[in-house]
Amino acid sequence: MKYYLVILFACLALTSCEKQKIAFVDNGKVINEIQEKLDLEAKYKIKEDAFNAKADSLDEAIQAEVLEFQKNVEKMSRANQEKNYQALVQKKQAQDQKLQFERQQITQEFRTDVDSVIARVKTFVKDYGKANGYTYILGTSEVAATVLYGSEENDLTNIVIEALNKEYKK
Repeated sequence: MKYYLVILFACLALTSCEKQKIAFVDNGKVINEIQEKLDLEAKYKIKEDAFNAKADSLDEAIQAEVLEFQKNVEKMSRANQEKNYQALVQKKQAQDQKLQFERQQITQEFRTDVDSVIARVKTFVKDYGKANGYTYILGTSEVAATVLYGSEENDLTNIVIEALNKEYKK
């Protein structure tokens, strides 16, 4: 009986000492350097530039109306001055609200798209870990440094970036 207990204890000791395969990924570097995110930023830069051009154009139109108002203000009655001034103020406020709403929509679309990219990265790393026999793949970044030290051989960051870029090109 003692013999069986010793064998059982030895088996437990050996299996519990089994080496675990652990690696880490710099999340910030992966997200900021993968081509999909870079393309997404370029796409939204174009949208932002178009939005800014539109906003500038609308501001110039309002400025032209203000200059026209200032030019003709002396020819108007006090009531007309107040009426035209209020109309300009309301027009500017409505324009600003519309532009603010559009800017929020663009920002929300960008965040949604970035969240999708992050979700795909997480799924990719999880699948990569399973396929390559990792027990754990830890994440770290400048903001949340959960891995304070890791040898370069355990850093999968560049491997993940290359694999994600290869997958994205397909």
